[in-house]
Amino acid sequence: MNRTDRLYALVEELRAAAPARRSATRLAERFGVSTRTVERDLRALQESGVPIWADAGRTGGYTIDARATLPPLGLTVDEALAVSIGLGALAGSPFRDAAASAARKVTAVLTEDDAARTARLASRVHLLESGYRAAPPTGLAHALTDGRVLRMTYRDAHGAASERLVEPLGYIGKGEDWYLVAWCRLREGVRVFRGDRVLHVEETGERSPARTIAVEELDIPHGVLRPVLGRPGS
Repeated sequence: MNRTDRLYALVEELRAAAPARRSATRLAERFGVSTRTVERDLRALQESGVPIWADAGRTGGYTIDARATLPPLGLTVDEALAVSIGLGALAGSPFRDAAASAARKVTAVLTEDDAARTARLASRVHLLESGYRAAPPTGLAHALTDGRVLRMTYRDAHGAASERLVEPLGYIGKGEDWYLVAWCRLREGVRVFRGDRVLHVEETGERSPARTIAVEELDIPHGVLRPVLGRPGS
């Protein structure tokens, strides 16, 4: 059994046993490897974000939160390369921390040879950027998933700063720029905020009221908006 198959199997073994524990010794015997190898594999899975916990002592062992996991996907080198490129393109976005975490998970499920090959191929791909954009605050990344009203300090095109309470509605990405689409309580309407002009952001704890907005309402003067999941008509 190669390492990728063993990582899959370890997750499945722990999921099937949950909430009971499995000792490293028992897992090593199950997969015909050393205890040290099992511990290294489990540590790699933990570092990639798989919810595995370990309890010390004679009755201790490893367990997994089966509700928070799904069976890992097998990726070809071409697929891993495409995912790596896509995640790398988010390095200057509000989603950069999550993208880096996801990239580590991709590497964790590859064989050592495939991971090395993917890394070599990815090193040949470059993104042409202006190099002077400030990265948007990572606090903007949770705007949609948390569904909370944000308080932020925003600097407009003329350099004037203002405090805003906004209800996040979506994002638009254009090259190196990321724009938060939100209902602005100061202006009492939908506004688009460029990420690198957001100086500070924090959640208020208030849940955003339900609002809907059609793409056509944004009246984007340049370009065509494409949904991130596929192309129109695909």
